[in-house]
Amino acid sequence: MRHLTRRTALALPWGLLAACAGRDPVTAATAAGPLLEVAPAAAGRGFSQGGLALGRVPPGSRVSLDGRAVRVGPDGRFAIGFAREAEGDARLAVAAPDGRSEIRSLSVLKRDWQVQRINGLPQAMVSPDARQLARIGRERAKLAEIRKLDSELPHFAEGFVWPAQGRISGVFGSQRILNGEPRAPHLGLDIAAPTGTPVTPMGAGRVVLAEDLYFTGQTVLVDHGHGVVSLYAHLSQMDVRTGEMLARGQPLGAIGATGRATGPHLHLGLHWLTTALDPQAVLPAA
Repeated sequence: MRHLTRRTALALPWGLLAACAGRDPVTAATAAGPLLEVAPAAAGRGFSQGGLALGRVPPGSRVSLDGRAVRVGPDGRFAIGFAREAEGDARLAVAAPDGRSEIRSLSVLKRDWQVQRINGLPQAMVSPDARQLARIGRERAKLAEIRKLDSELPHFAEGFVWPAQGRISGVFGSQRILNGEPRAPHLGLDIAAPTGTPVTPMGAGRVVLAEDLYFTGQTVLVDHGHGVVSLYAHLSQMDVRTGEMLARGQPLGAIGATGRATGPHLHLGLHWLTTALDPQAVLPAA
């Protein structure tokens, strides 16, 4: 097989890039030319707002994104994400153990966001009282701690699958207007289906939260490693516990309408550390 050029390597989706490189990471990186290999996790997409990207460097390298240290696995793989509001170029730097270094400028594509109007919510869910606000504050603090999780699990690089079958009723990044009041953007993907529809994890990982929360109802979070965590909300039941290891396709729970919801659906979230990502961008084409 001919060696990949820098431009060709960047154009490949991660799975294909890894397959083409399918040798020892140091050898692959040297053969390909660039020290750093990085590509969007979604095939056919560039680096974009709300996007996840996966990369590989020689094992033992140090990687940073805009000055922020990035975990690198023993095999040299890493994950990075771009916020909904990200603009311009991101600066990705690598320093290899043999003294080589490289800085890559990644152009983050801007996306157009939908406006989504949701009416009929109970007013108490739109404007919580003081006691409810205290609960919300505690739950947000707990979630903020989970967002700092940066484990060694390698499952982020194994690809993702749809966790449930149903109609897409809400997309990532849309501006939400609840009962006529503008709210924060929707940072997830909504899959509408009847109550009781099975839900499985997007990929293998460890359950880091399985609780009933004010806004999202019965909620499960799964850590896939390197800061990549998926969220499953509004469940009618949870079939897992915190600390449990899950295989891809293993039962996790069932679709419901718990928390702030107008009907049964799965709210699917995805984060890279504190950065919310678009789950649909990493899932196979429907």
